[in-house]
Amino acid sequence: MTIISWIILGLLAGAVAKFLLPGRDPGGLIGTTLIGVAGAFIGGWISARWFDHPITKDFYDGTTWVAAIGGALVLLVAYRILFGHSRN
Repeated sequence: MTIISWIILGLLAGAVAKFLLPGRDPGGLIGTTLIGVAGAFIGGWISARWFDHPITKDFYDGTTWVAAIGGALVLLVAYRILFGHSRN
């Protein structure tokens, strides 16, 4: 996939992650979008590196989507833990 495909995949993965983890994020829409893009890259890298699933040229590969969404979820949770405002 090209870099543009990964960015589009990241935007969609970020939207899915936001849907699965609703709530207020410290960074708002732009922060969540950037987390989605970074999560797609990290999830794809982890998938290729440790799970022996090479990144294919097919945009519609289910494993790539799961890895991207999983990476976005992990980054979104970490972002909320590190930069979230306490509710005290």
